[in-house]
Amino acid sequence: MEDKIRLLLVDDHTLFREGLARLLEAESGLAMVGNFSSTEEALQSLEQNSVDVVLLDFDLGEKNSLQFLHSFRQQGFPGKILMVTAGISGADTFRVLKEGAAGVFLKHNPPAELITAINRVARGEAWMDPSSLNSLVGSTATRTQTPAFPSLSEREQGVLKGVFEGLTNKEIAVYLEISESYVKAVLQQLFAKTGVRTRSQLVRVALERRIE
Repeated sequence: MEDKIRLLLVDDHTLFREGLARLLEAESGLAMVGNFSSTEEALQSLEQNSVDVVLLDFDLGEKNSLQFLHSFRQQGFPGKILMVTAGISGADTFRVLKEGAAGVFLKHNPPAELITAINRVARGEAWMDPSSLNSLVGSTATRTQTPAFPSLSEREQGVLKGVFEGLTNKEIAVYLEISESYVKAVLQQLFAKTGVRTRSQLVRVALERRIE
């Protein structure tokens, strides 16, 4: 049990929530702490239970989902938040990342991909659905004329692109035709330049510097 990733699910669609909870409970590496229809119930549960990853439905309503993210961060709860949604705009994607979400997962994707996303987020990595990433990049491009990090080398830009696409270090290494250890070294350079410690923080800082 100690090695399992502890999950909390928040979704107001009962059929989807209960079905997903049963599916995740069947995974040997996952443990469902609770599933709730409201953010109020979820926050109360977090006061009593330690959770590694919260699966949060963005479609609870803008106020509820963003307020949950704000409360989660302000109260210093441990764990990561993965937004699970049927669809989300580029502007809203930026907002949830800025509020502390580790990434966005779209509901039309297969369950196996969700499990992959959960494992990556639990490790401190960012997860971005490709279509959400495209809308996010399109949204930011219309609101800024300055690059995120003008001092990045070509190699650093390539690794950062891989991080935005949700690739693992191994996948980035294959894509750029370099060693995995070199990818790790470049990531550490990016972390040092931006003052962050995780991939999700790197994504958020990159977006903030492009937009603000």
